[in-house]
Amino acid sequence: MTFPDGWARGSHTHDGVTHATYRKGTGPGVVVIHEIPGITPEVATFAEEVVAAGFTVMMPSLFGTDGAPMTARTVASSLGRVCVSREFTTLRTGETTPVAGWLRSLARELHGELGGPGVGALGMCFTGGFALAIAVDPAVAAPVLCQPSAPFAVGRRRAADVNLSPGDLDVVKGRCAAGQQVLGIRYRSDPAVGTRFDTLTRELGDAFIRVELEGKGHSTVTAHRRQEAVDAVLTFLSTHLVA
Repeated sequence: MTFPDGWARGSHTHDGVTHATYRKGTGPGVVVIHEIPGITPEVATFAEEVVAAGFTVMMPSLFGTDGAPMTARTVASSLGRVCVSREFTTLRTGETTPVAGWLRSLARELHGELGGPGVGALGMCFTGGFALAIAVDPAVAAPVLCQPSAPFAVGRRRAADVNLSPGDLDVVKGRCAAGQQVLGIRYRSDPAVGTRFDTLTRELGDAFIRVELEGKGHSTVTAHRRQEAVDAVLTFLSTHLVA
């Protein structure tokens, strides 16, 4: 792939599964999980903004062709990949995405190296809810959900589901009751998010911070980037990760 200068390519293995990773920056760690179709130039640009704000960004490559633009073809190819992969759930409700175990391991490794209060975890679109799944692990101190869109919002039940098992949701609720906060960002009119923000408000209460943008759009920090959204992310990360 073609990244701006300075990104170091590596890999992480957990439970026999290996994915490539890209790393850059200094300071507290933040795991940035790309959207469909993959690590697009817009995702890399956002990650650069997080680096510039004083963080170490770790980007895993979970699917797609690294560096490829968002087109109808790349989106269709990635959708085909995630729909058949055992690492992801697309339509099932009340389940935590299986790749959460791998992501938690990555977060623990990054926190173990960098120390501090914990690491941030940010997902977007299809991976938006993954940040909440990683927040089950105490290594994660700043989970950010950008337009969480899985399971696909087909029907009322799926539209309200937050891509977590009941047990994992109870863990997150317990962490929130103890002071953890969760940031969620979406365009208010975005149908892909369904009613998940209402579910999260009901389950997490005031610990769930909602940023809802006016106008039409989906990808709040990438293709349809709004400075308000980016600023909210950076402020949240600084508040919870900078000791």
